[in-house]
Amino acid sequence: MKHRTLDIIRDEHSSLAAMLQSMRMMVERGPRDDPRNFFEVLRAMLFYIDEFPERRHHPKESQLLFPRVAKAAPEVGLAIARLDRDHEYTERAVRDVQHLLLAWELLGESRRQLFVTEFTRYVNLYLEHMRLEETEVLPAAERALTAADWDELDAAFEKNCDPLTGKYQPDPVYETLFSRIVREAPAPIGLGD
Repeated sequence: MKHRTLDIIRDEHSSLAAMLQSMRMMVERGPRDDPRNFFEVLRAMLFYIDEFPERRHHPKESQLLFPRVAKAAPEVGLAIARLDRDHEYTERAVRDVQHLLLAWELLGESRRQLFVTEFTRYVNLYLEHMRLEETEVLPAAERALTAADWDELDAAFEKNCDPLTGKYQPDPVYETLFSRIVREAPAPIGLGD
Protein backbone atom coordinates (compact mmCIF):
# COMPACT_ATOMS: atom_id res chain seq x y z
CA MET A 1 0.00 0.00 0.00
CA LYS A 2 1.27 3.47 -0.91
CA HIS A 3 1.37 6.12 1.78
CA ARG A 4 1.13 9.76 0.71
CA THR A 5 3.34 10.84 3.62
CA LEU A 6 6.24 8.72 2.39
CA ASP A 7 5.91 10.08 -1.15
CA ILE A 8 5.90 13.66 0.15
CA ILE A 9 8.92 13.08 2.40
CA ARG A 10 10.89 11.42 -0.41
CA ASP A 11 9.94 14.17 -2.88
CA GLU A 12 10.99 16.85 -0.40
CA HIS A 13 14.24 15.04 0.33
CA SER A 14 14.96 14.75 -3.37
CA SER A 15 14.30 18.46 -3.89
CA LEU A 16 16.46 19.40 -0.91
CA ALA A 17 19.31 17.10 -2.03
CA ALA A 18 19.22 18.74 -5.48
CA MET A 19 19.28 22.17 -3.81
CA LEU A 20 22.25 21.20 -1.63
CA GLN A 21 24.15 19.75 -4.61
CA SER A 22 23.46 22.90 -6.67
CA MET A 23 24.73 25.02 -3.80
CA ARG A 24 27.82 22.83 -3.49
CA MET A 25 28.52 23.30 -7.21
CA MET A 26 28.12 27.06 -6.85
CA VAL A 27 30.42 27.23 -3.83
CA GLU A 28 33.08 25.12 -5.57
CA ARG A 29 33.01 27.46 -8.60
CA GLY A 30 32.91 30.58 -6.45
CA PRO A 31 31.63 34.03 -7.38
CA ARG A 32 33.72 34.33 -10.57
CA ASP A 33 32.91 37.60 -12.31
CA ASP A 34 29.34 37.92 -10.98
CA PRO A 35 29.66 38.07 -7.17
CA ARG A 36 26.39 39.95 -6.75
CA ASN A 37 24.34 37.15 -8.35
CA PHE A 38 26.42 34.45 -6.63
CA PHE A 39 25.73 35.77 -3.13
CA GLU A 40 22.10 36.65 -3.91
CA VAL A 41 21.30 33.16 -5.16
CA LEU A 42 23.09 31.42 -2.28
CA ARG A 43 21.27 33.65 0.23
CA ALA A 44 17.94 32.84 -1.42
CA MET A 45 18.70 29.11 -1.33
CA LEU A 46 19.73 29.18 2.33
CA PHE A 47 16.64 31.21 3.17
CA TYR A 48 14.50 28.60 1.38
CA ILE A 49 16.11 25.84 3.46
CA ASP A 50 15.42 27.79 6.64
CA GLU A 51 11.79 28.47 5.62
CA PHE A 52 10.74 25.07 4.28
CA PRO A 53 12.76 22.06 5.42
CA GLU A 54 13.63 23.58 8.79
CA ARG A 55 10.28 25.14 9.71
CA ARG A 56 7.75 22.94 7.91
CA HIS A 57 9.28 19.57 7.00
CA HIS A 58 11.35 18.75 10.10
CA PRO A 59 8.73 19.69 12.70
CA LYS A 60 6.22 17.32 11.11
CA GLU A 61 8.78 14.54 11.19
CA SER A 62 9.92 15.19 14.77
CA GLN A 63 6.47 15.88 16.22
CA LEU A 64 4.26 13.53 14.23
CA LEU A 65 6.14 10.78 12.41
CA PHE A 66 9.11 9.94 14.62
CA PRO A 67 7.21 9.43 17.91
CA ARG A 68 4.81 7.00 16.20
CA VAL A 69 7.61 5.08 14.55
CA ALA A 70 9.64 4.94 17.79
CA LYS A 71 6.63 3.48 19.61
CA ALA A 72 5.69 0.98 16.88
CA ALA A 73 9.26 0.01 15.89
CA PRO A 74 11.57 0.53 18.90
CA GLU A 75 14.47 -1.05 17.01
CA VAL A 76 14.94 2.27 15.15
CA GLY A 77 14.85 4.35 18.34
CA LEU A 78 18.58 5.19 18.17
CA ALA A 79 18.27 6.31 14.56
CA ILE A 80 15.29 8.48 15.46
CA ALA A 81 17.16 10.02 18.40
CA ARG A 82 20.03 10.88 16.05
CA LEU A 83 17.64 12.35 13.47
CA ASP A 84 16.01 14.53 16.12
CA ARG A 85 19.46 15.77 17.20
CA ASP A 86 20.25 16.47 13.55
CA HIS A 87 17.05 18.53 13.28
CA GLU A 88 18.15 20.62 16.25
CA TYR A 89 21.61 21.07 14.74
CA THR A 90 20.47 21.96 11.21
CA GLU A 91 17.94 24.49 12.49
CA ARG A 92 20.78 26.44 14.13
CA ALA A 93 23.38 25.62 11.50
CA VAL A 94 21.46 27.05 8.55
CA ARG A 95 21.40 30.43 10.27
CA ASP A 96 25.09 30.14 11.15
CA VAL A 97 25.91 29.31 7.52
CA GLN A 98 23.80 32.28 6.36
CA HIS A 99 25.82 34.52 8.68
CA LEU A 100 29.11 33.09 7.42
CA LEU A 101 28.01 33.70 3.83
CA LEU A 102 27.18 37.29 4.68
CA ALA A 103 30.58 37.68 6.34
CA TRP A 104 32.30 36.39 3.19
CA GLU A 105 30.25 38.74 1.02
CA LEU A 106 30.78 41.85 3.17
CA LEU A 107 34.25 41.24 4.60
CA GLY A 108 35.86 39.48 1.66
CA GLU A 109 38.09 36.53 0.91
CA SER A 110 39.47 36.29 4.46
CA ARG A 111 36.07 34.84 5.45
CA ARG A 112 35.65 32.46 2.52
CA GLN A 113 37.35 29.36 3.96
CA LEU A 114 35.38 29.41 7.21
CA PHE A 115 32.15 29.59 5.20
CA VAL A 116 33.27 26.74 2.90
CA THR A 117 34.28 24.55 5.84
CA GLU A 118 31.02 25.00 7.76
CA PHE A 119 28.88 24.84 4.62
CA THR A 120 30.53 21.55 3.60
CA ARG A 121 29.99 20.09 7.08
CA TYR A 122 26.35 21.20 6.98
CA VAL A 123 25.68 19.72 3.52
CA ASN A 124 27.40 16.42 4.33
CA LEU A 125 25.44 16.02 7.55
CA TYR A 126 22.17 16.88 5.80
CA LEU A 127 22.72 14.34 3.03
CA GLU A 128 23.63 11.64 5.55
CA HIS A 129 20.59 12.60 7.63
CA MET A 130 18.23 12.04 4.70
CA ARG A 131 19.96 8.75 3.81
CA LEU A 132 19.52 7.44 7.36
CA GLU A 133 15.90 8.49 7.45
CA GLU A 134 15.10 6.85 4.11
CA THR A 135 16.99 3.61 4.73
CA GLU A 136 16.02 2.95 8.36
CA VAL A 137 13.10 5.02 9.64
CA LEU A 138 10.81 5.20 6.62
CA PRO A 139 10.94 1.43 5.96
CA ALA A 140 10.20 0.81 9.67
CA ALA A 141 7.27 3.23 9.45
CA GLU A 142 5.95 1.41 6.40
CA ARG A 143 6.09 -1.92 8.22
CA ALA A 144 4.84 -0.87 11.64
CA LEU A 145 2.33 2.00 11.43
CA THR A 146 -1.41 1.45 11.29
CA ALA A 147 -3.93 2.70 8.73
CA ALA A 148 -5.14 5.24 11.31
CA ASP A 149 -1.57 6.49 11.77
CA TRP A 150 -1.20 6.92 8.02
CA ASP A 151 -4.51 8.78 7.72
CA GLU A 152 -3.40 11.33 10.33
CA LEU A 153 0.10 11.62 8.91
CA ASP A 154 -1.13 12.01 5.34
CA ALA A 155 -3.49 14.83 6.37
CA ALA A 156 -0.65 16.65 8.16
CA PHE A 157 2.03 16.15 5.51
CA GLU A 158 -0.23 17.23 2.65
CA LYS A 159 -0.31 20.75 4.13
CA ASN A 160 2.54 23.10 3.19
CA CYS A 161 4.15 20.79 0.64
CA ASP A 162 7.42 22.03 -0.79
CA PRO A 163 6.85 23.75 -4.15
CA LEU A 164 10.44 23.15 -5.27
CA THR A 165 9.52 19.49 -5.78
CA GLY A 166 7.73 20.73 -8.89
CA LYS A 167 4.46 19.13 -7.75
CA TYR A 168 2.83 21.84 -5.67
CA GLN A 169 1.80 25.44 -6.17
CA PRO A 170 3.92 27.80 -4.07
CA ASP A 171 2.33 30.00 -1.45
CA PRO A 172 1.99 33.42 -3.14
CA VAL A 173 4.14 34.93 -0.38
CA TYR A 174 7.07 32.81 -1.60
CA GLU A 175 6.42 33.08 -5.35
CA THR A 176 9.27 35.57 -5.93
CA LEU A 177 11.71 33.48 -3.87
CA PHE A 178 10.99 30.30 -5.82
CA SER A 179 11.08 32.12 -9.16
CA ARG A 180 14.47 33.63 -8.31
CA ILE A 181 15.94 30.31 -7.21
CA VAL A 182 14.68 28.46 -10.29
CA ARG A 183 15.74 31.25 -12.66
CA GLU A 184 19.22 31.85 -11.20
CA ALA A 185 20.38 28.63 -9.55
CA PRO A 186 22.40 26.13 -11.57
CA ALA A 187 20.98 22.76 -12.60
CA PRO A 188 19.73 20.43 -11.23
CA ILE A 189 17.57 22.88 -9.25
CA GLY A 190 17.47 25.83 -11.61
CA LEU A 191 17.96 27.20 -15.09
CA GLY A 192 21.09 29.27 -14.42
CA ASP A 193 24.64 28.54 -15.58
